[in-house]
Amino acid sequence: MQPIDKRGSVPFDPHYDPITARALGPGSDYAPTYWIGTAGPAPEGDGPVRRDMDVDVAVIGSGYTGLSTAIHLAKEHGVKATVLEANGVAYGCSTRNGGQAQISAGRLKRSQWIDRWGLDVARGLHNEMVEAFALFRGLLRDHDIQCDPQDGGHYYIAHKAGVMPTLGAEAKLLRDTFGYDARMLSRDELFQTAVRDQEAQGAMWEADGLGIHAAKLAFGYLRAARELGATVHPDSPVQGWELKNGVHHLRTPGGIVRARRVAVATAAYATRSLHGRLRDRLMPIMSNSIVTRALTPSELEAVGIRTLSPLTDTRTLRHYYRLLPDNRLQIGSRAAITGRDAANPVHLNGLREGMARKFPALRGIDLDYSWWGWVDVSHDMMPRITGLPDVPGLFYSLGYGGNGVMYSAMAGRRLAQLVAGKSVPDLPIFNTELPHEGWRTPFRRLGQWGLYHLYHYRDERT
Repeated sequence: MQPIDKRGSVPFDPHYDPITARALGPGSDYAPTYWIGTAGPAPEGDGPVRRDMDVDVAVIGSGYTGLSTAIHLAKEHGVKATVLEANGVAYGCSTRNGGQAQISAGRLKRSQWIDRWGLDVARGLHNEMVEAFALFRGLLRDHDIQCDPQDGGHYYIAHKAGVMPTLGAEAKLLRDTFGYDARMLSRDELFQTAVRDQEAQGAMWEADGLGIHAAKLAFGYLRAARELGATVHPDSPVQGWELKNGVHHLRTPGGIVRARRVAVATAAYATRSLHGRLRDRLMPIMSNSIVTRALTPSELEAVGIRTLSPLTDTRTLRHYYRLLPDNRLQIGSRAAITGRDAANPVHLNGLREGMARKFPALRGIDLDYSWWGWVDVSHDMMPRITGLPDVPGLFYSLGYGGNGVMYSAMAGRRLAQLVAGKSVPDLPIFNTELPHEGWRTPFRRLGQWGLYHLYHYRDERT
C-alpha cells in the first residue's frame, strides 16, 4: 500500500468545476485536506478496470453513498457490486467535508417539511432520519470502523439575537410534535457547557450529532465493502454510457463495463455529460474549509470548546466548526461560485475573518490545512434516492446539500433496496425525482452571486 498523498500521477486540480468540465480523467491526487493528511495509508482497492466485463450491478462513485450501497447490496441482497471511481476512493465530497454527522438530510428544517408536505409526511421523514442515525452508528460498530467518533449531539448556534425565537420554535416543534430530544441553551449556558463563541446569543441542542474523521470513515466503508465481496475500481471514470437491449454499457479508459443495473452516487463531482437524464439535477455549490495548527492551552481556554460535537451557526451561508481530537480547530463555510475563482484569497480571508469573529484569540493563527470542495445541492433543497421509470435499471442518490455524512449510510441502504427491486418508504425523497433545471443551470450562477450578497446582508446586517 502507498500513502494516500502519493497515489496520483496527475496533480490535483484546484479549479475543477463540474458545470464547465468536459471530462473527469483518472489519476489525480487527492485534495490537500486534513482528513487525507492524517488518515494514514489508504486501504487497497481492486485497481482500475483493465478489460471489458459483465456485471450484475455497477455503482458509480466510491464515496460514502456508493460504498454503503455496495455494503448493503451484499449484506441484505446477496449482490456483489462493482464500484467505479473516477480517481481515488472517496475522492470527492467524502474526503472534503467537515466530518459532522447530523440528524438531517438536505437543507430544510422540520417546520419546512410540514409547510411543504404536511405533518404526516414530515413525521415519516423524521422517522427516516432517526432510523438512519441508528443505522450509521450500527455500521461503525458492526464493521469496527475506526473513524474517531465523538458523540454528544449537535449545537445549532444563534449568531445573532434575532434568530433565537425561531430556534426556540423549532426546538419546541421537535419536542412536542416529533417527540425528539431538543432544548434551548442561553448564551451563558452555552459558554459554560459547550463553546465560548463570541457571536453566539444562545443555541438549540439536538440529541444526535457525531464528529468523525471523514477519510477514516470512507476507508472503513471501503474495507467493509470489499470484505463482503464488492470490487472497487479507482481511476476508472465513466466516459461514455449507452443502453443497449436493456444493458448499460459504461465506457472507462480500461474497458467497457456492461451492467444490468446501475446506481449513481457521484454527489457533486460528476460532469454534466455523465448521463442525459441526470444532467442539471443539481446545483453544485462550493464550500471552503480550514484547519488551524494545534491550539495552545491558553488558546483552548479562550475558545472554551468543551465538546467535540458538531457546531453550526444560523447564517444562511452558515459556518460549521468543531474542535478536532488533536486540538486543532476546523471551520468551513460557503465560498467561491465558480471553480475558476476558487483559489482567490478573498475567500480564505473571509473564512479567517469569520473564525476571528467567533474566537478573537485565533485572529492571525497559522493554518495547517486549507481546501475547498463541491456540495451537491438540489434545486428544491432535498435529496432524492430513486429510479428513473423511463430508463430501466438506472437509480441514483444525490442532493444531500451538505448534510450527507450521516444520511449517506441510509441512502446507500435505500439505493440498494431499489436496485434489488425491494420497496422503500412512501416518502417524497424516494418517490419523486430531483427537479430538473435544464439549460438554465449555468446561468443560475448569476442569480447565486446576487443571492450570496442578499444572504450576507441578512446574516450580518439585519
